[in-house]
Amino acid sequence: MAGNKKTVSADSSNPLHTLVNLWPYMWPRDRLDLKMRVVWATVFLLISKLVLILVPYFFKWATDALNGKLDMAGILPTFLLGAVALVIVYNLTRIAQVGLNQLRDALFASVGQYAVRQLAFRTFVHMHKLSLRFHLERKTGGLSRIIERGTKGIETIVRFTILNSIPTLIEFLLTAAIFWWSYGFSYLAVTAFTVWAYIWFTIRASDWRIGIRRAMNDSDTDANTKAIDSLLNFETVKYFGNEDMEARRFDQSMARYEKSATQVWTSLGWLNFGQGLIFGVGTAAVMVMSAIAVQQGQQTIGDFVFVNALLLQLAVPLNFIGFVYREIRQGLTDIEQMFDLLEVEAEVVDKPGAKDLAISQGAIVFKDVHFAYDSQRPILKGVSFEVPAGKTVAVVGPSGAGKSTISRLLYRFYDIQQGSITIDGQDVRDITQKSLRAAIGMVPQDTVLFNDTIAYNIRYGRPSASDAEIEQAAEVAQIGRFMRELPDGFQTKVGERGLKLSGGEKQRVAIARTVLKAPPILILDEATSALDTTTEQEIQAALDIVSKNRTTLVIAHRLSTVVGADEIIVLKGGEIAERGTHAALLDKDGLYASMWNRQREATQAEEHLRQVRESDELGVVIRKPPAS
Repeated sequence: MAGNKKTVSADSSNPLHTLVNLWPYMWPRDRLDLKMRVVWATVFLLISKLVLILVPYFFKWATDALNGKLDMAGILPTFLLGAVALVIVYNLTRIAQVGLNQLRDALFASVGQYAVRQLAFRTFVHMHKLSLRFHLERKTGGLSRIIERGTKGIETIVRFTILNSIPTLIEFLLTAAIFWWSYGFSYLAVTAFTVWAYIWFTIRASDWRIGIRRAMNDSDTDANTKAIDSLLNFETVKYFGNEDMEARRFDQSMARYEKSATQVWTSLGWLNFGQGLIFGVGTAAVMVMSAIAVQQGQQTIGDFVFVNALLLQLAVPLNFIGFVYREIRQGLTDIEQMFDLLEVEAEVVDKPGAKDLAISQGAIVFKDVHFAYDSQRPILKGVSFEVPAGKTVAVVGPSGAGKSTISRLLYRFYDIQQGSITIDGQDVRDITQKSLRAAIGMVPQDTVLFNDTIAYNIRYGRPSASDAEIEQAAEVAQIGRFMRELPDGFQTKVGERGLKLSGGEKQRVAIARTVLKAPPILILDEATSALDTTTEQEIQAALDIVSKNRTTLVIAHRLSTVVGADEIIVLKGGEIAERGTHAALLDKDGLYASMWNRQREATQAEEHLRQVRESDELGVVIRKPPAS
């Protein structure tokens, strides 16, 4: 299926490939300042490791000075031959090493955060470029979690790969060289074997733990998805009283998370114990070798202290190697998932050299349009009709006939499989999507508003609009008076998805937003089907004003809203069953007439029920409905 390109899983993917993908963000070609920060951070990294190696040397020399065995005349400056001076320099060296590390981290901070921002921005933009099909098939909660973990993964890779793993490798190489040069191959062999065994055990144990960690993350994603899905459908949960069911579903996911999280911490205990055992045995072996050498007069007490200090110094970064390895693996996995998203190809893309739509009149033509979301279930089967410039054409029909699909195709949320859709003779596939959508205004059935102010939601139609223009659009949409009655007026918050407003109020905001956009083409996609009769009439009056002199395509369920259309297209099973004016279609006494009669009867019954309720309130009972 287009738009759902198969990608390699994070487990089987090549970490080097992920790092290669990440490198342009760490070494941005257009940011010389950040490149220099990388260079200077590397320089301070190397200096800090050289200073770190000097720390145990000063400790050794101070110990020998206190023991009267310091033999560094002619090598160290005279003022450093005293024990007190060496102790002071030892501590100053430690402070300098810490300072160099912090300077390195500070220099690298902006580089890492730049990478986080750029990759997060690119992912956000890419998400909006993907097809409607992709977003309908994805779960928002899980998608947001992937993006969130991916951006954190970048920080992890920067912090642990650049600022921890590489320094640890440099430190080990320097330690190995010192042991070999100063104490012989046996010390190097024992140290190298200890470090190898330590790393081998850590990687094996961490790989085992990563599986548990992944199960924990999957449960976390599942729980987050269920929570967001439930909160987005808050009203539906309340309608059916299914709070307990939603809580059980969420708790089941959290129970799996609890089990995995417990295993994560238990396995961490075993990992830490194994690491301590291996390094403890290795350290003991080296210290025993040094102790024997001291007893034999081959080494000084300072050498014994030096060996211990050097190993303890090496133990600090090694103690974190399991955590670092796991975090790097997890960071690579999280980033890989984000790169997988970036590799998903958009189903609908502009052709190379696509031009902007040039609107002269705004005439729309559907010619032999065939379309299917799934090849096994065709939706439109050779539909042809025209919406003349400045005219109103309505598309009606039973549920599932393909009415709303027509508006999605005109917006080019999907590309058709056969035929053509043109605006003023220009195929929508040959023009830029941005210019196409800029020329069309939409008032949908289900108006979803941003959780911001009414002014923000109206201004969304044209972000550069002034407050006066927003108020004028609200007046056209017949919502101005309502705004003035609110304590905060246009600054009133509408709540999540606009839940603080009624259906009619949300529709008026949508109309005002479209008025502000002032498009030459207007789509009304069942804009009043979810409203009561009275509100429908009020909204319809506003829509009539907005659609005047505009090319208007009306997707309608309630036929009463399309009586004045210049032409009515009746769809059935993805084909045009009837077409004509309201009067002509009634005269045919076909599908449209049948739908009209059923809706009229339903409207009369609704009106009779309303009269009964009003009469009961007045103490009068109406026994039978009015004659039709």
